[in-house]
Amino acid sequence: MGYNTEIVAETEIQKKVKDILEDYLKEKMHRRTPERFAILNEIYSYEGHFDIDTLYMNMQEKYRVSRATLYNTMELLLDCNLVRKHQFGKNISLYEKAYESRQHDHIILEDTNEVIEFCDPRIQNIKSTLEEVFDIDINRHSLYFYGTRKNKK
Repeated sequence: MGYNTEIVAETEIQKKVKDILEDYLKEKMHRRTPERFAILNEIYSYEGHFDIDTLYMNMQEKYRVSRATLYNTMELLLDCNLVRKHQFGKNISLYEKAYESRQHDHIILEDTNEVIEFCDPRIQNIKSTLEEVFDIDINRHSLYFYGTRKNKK
């Protein structure tokens, strides 16, 4: 019988983020509601970027969660660094899970609204150089390239 480590890893991550949220809610004296944990679970079951409307529609199929609860919970998840928010132009905010996600950057294709994630080790080298030159610790960064697809002939 095979052992699927991906399923185990996902379960472990979901438990860790649940514990982080529980500690955060306790520290900030917020209520621990099933809706907040359902939203967290939905986010950590999703791959890639999502917007609030997509998350809301997915949630409606499984849970009864209001838009207000969704927006309020997203603010809490941003505050405790479990979710990352991106503003990719055209006033559209996209989100992605942040816990144990690998560092990556983004290319936004303005003609198709496609978001491409990439990782280039040279960016890490630039980060290290900046830390050394300015005697600082860089905790996180974001890099966006905006472009369009070239016409294929």
